[in-house]
Amino acid sequence: MSSTWRQGCPVPLSALSYLRISYRGFDGRYHVGEMVVATKTAKQVISVFHLLFDQGYPVRRMALVDDFGGNDDASMAADNTSGFNCRQITGGTGFSQHSYGQAIDLDPVENPYVGGGQVLPPAGSAFLGRPDSAGVIHHGDATVAAFASIGWSWGGDWSSPHDFQHFSANGR
Repeated sequence: MSSTWRQGCPVPLSALSYLRISYRGFDGRYHVGEMVVATKTAKQVISVFHLLFDQGYPVRRMALVDDFGGNDDASMAADNTSGFNCRQITGGTGFSQHSYGQAIDLDPVENPYVGGGQVLPPAGSAFLGRPDSAGVIHHGDATVAAFASIGWSWGGDWSSPHDFQHFSANGR
C-alpha cells in the first residue's frame, strides 16, 4: 500500500481489507487476484465476485494498483480490475470513491471512462460502441445486477461522464 495510501487519505489503513478473489479470466480459466476495499464492504464485494464467477463474466486482470506504482492510468491501460487507490476524481479535485475503498473499476479497456473529450484508457476507444463482446458491461445486464444486489451503482448509467468500468457504493 506504499504507493496507493499515504497520510491525508480519507480512510486509515485499518479501515481497509486485502482480498484474494477467484475470477474467471478471458482465457476461460480460474485465476486468483488481489484487491483492497473498505472493510465494511469486503463481504459484499466477495459475494459480487462469486456471482460474476458463476455467471462466467471474464476479468482480464486483478492486481493491486500498487503493482502500477499507484498510477491509475497505468492500471487502466493494463486492463486491471481494481478497488482502493487514494486519488482525485478523474478531471476533478475531490477524493474519488476509490480513496474510500468503496469503488471498483472492472475491465477498464472494455469499459472505458468517457468524458471531457477523452477516453480512458485510450485503448477503450475500440469499445465505445458497446459491442456485445466478452467483458463489455451493458445497462441492465447480469454484471450490473450483481453489483445492484449489494446496493452499488454503475457509472455507465451516468449522463456525463460515462464511466463504464466504475461501480460504487454511493453512486459517485
